[in-house]
Amino acid sequence: MENRPLIGILVDSKKKRKKVLGLYERYHGNPVQLFIFTAPDILWNKQCIIGLYREGKRWKEKKFPFPMVVYNRSYNRENSSIRRIEKVIGKDRCFNKINRFNKWEIYHSIKQSSLKPYVPDTFLYNEVNIAELLEKYKLVYIKPQCGYKGKSVYRIEQMDHGDIYIALHSLAPRYICRKNESVQGKLDELFGRRKYIVQQGIRVSQFNHKYFDIRVLVQKGSLGKWMVSTITCRVAHENYFNMSMYEDMYRVEEVLPRLFSSGKWNEIRKSLYQLSVQAAHEAETHLGLMGELSVDFVLDEQTKLWIIELNGKPQKNIYKDLKGFKHNKLIYSQPMKYAYYLSQK
Repeated sequence: MENRPLIGILVDSKKKRKKVLGLYERYHGNPVQLFIFTAPDILWNKQCIIGLYREGKRWKEKKFPFPMVVYNRSYNRENSSIRRIEKVIGKDRCFNKINRFNKWEIYHSIKQSSLKPYVPDTFLYNEVNIAELLEKYKLVYIKPQCGYKGKSVYRIEQMDHGDIYIALHSLAPRYICRKNESVQGKLDELFGRRKYIVQQGIRVSQFNHKYFDIRVLVQKGSLGKWMVSTITCRVAHENYFNMSMYEDMYRVEEVLPRLFSSGKWNEIRKSLYQLSVQAAHEAETHLGLMGELSVDFVLDEQTKLWIIELNGKPQKNIYKDLKGFKHNKLIYSQPMKYAYYLSQK
């Protein structure tokens, strides 16, 4: 055991340690020694870390030296602890350092790449006139810059009769602005000083009369190269637009072949692989070393793919809702394979 590279997994609370470590211990099967820790567990003055590990069926704590590689599963925008860890173990030994993405920064990065045609027009909320954007697009979405799990995502639609519907999660309007009312004033009242982005609304294809998106999990493995691990479809509840609050989850092979011909489905699948890996490269160029992320797509009514969002801390527990999911070993082992790859560099 002592000859195996020591790999640390950083989480943001002690109560998560057993569950997270249990999953990676169960599935990884790699020649590494694992322990899990939180930022307060780092004893900087003693240059060691109090970590939790498993020995047989027993959970134990002990003082570990700094690991060779750190896999960050602590959801954050900036982590001073990781910067300090890097000074000890070396640069490019911590991956997914920033995993709570700023949507505006990600958009700005992708917009300057060849992926630009696949990203909806996006603006900073405080720099645009919403009424003017609605005249142009008829439909926009407004999202927190650093939001997650679909929280506080608003759908703003200008109807044919001139009223503007403001919806949250469901298609039913929570607020209605009449022709003579200021939509900007109402939105300013809702958002306060929080930072939001505005995104061109895409009229998306539906599955069984319900909105759905396509989530691609992209990971690195033992060769240190990006690859697609799994592709799924999240189907929203009826009359809901927020796919984070999904009703059903399917393998992509269960959905798209029912909507498109075999030729079109194969073309979409090929694009999903290529665009996801390219998006991962772009995000890593902007944010630093990464080992995994997920890319969310929708298909519009003309069957064009659009990149809606990138997630730096993919939710792996969602796959438990997927009947007959056979890739648990893959999605949990890949980060450990990548950690081993980094330890050998």
